[in-house]
Amino acid sequence: MRTNIVLDDELVKEAFKCSKARTKRELVQTALEEFVRSRKRLNLLDLEGKIEFAERYDHKRLREGK
Repeated sequence: MRTNIVLDDELVKEAFKCSKARTKRELVQTALEEFVRSRKRLNLLDLEGKIEFAERYDHKRLREGK
């Protein structure tokens, strides 16, 4: 999607220092990806305490592949 946006110059400079992006497009793309990942993680935290596992559920055994 093509769009024109006005960005805070100081924030852009700081973001370039914190990233490996070489272009503004790359910088914005990375920022959007990180934003979405972060929000998805927060949504998972909303489930805390709302899921009940079966009594015999053994997450350690599942990690071992047994």
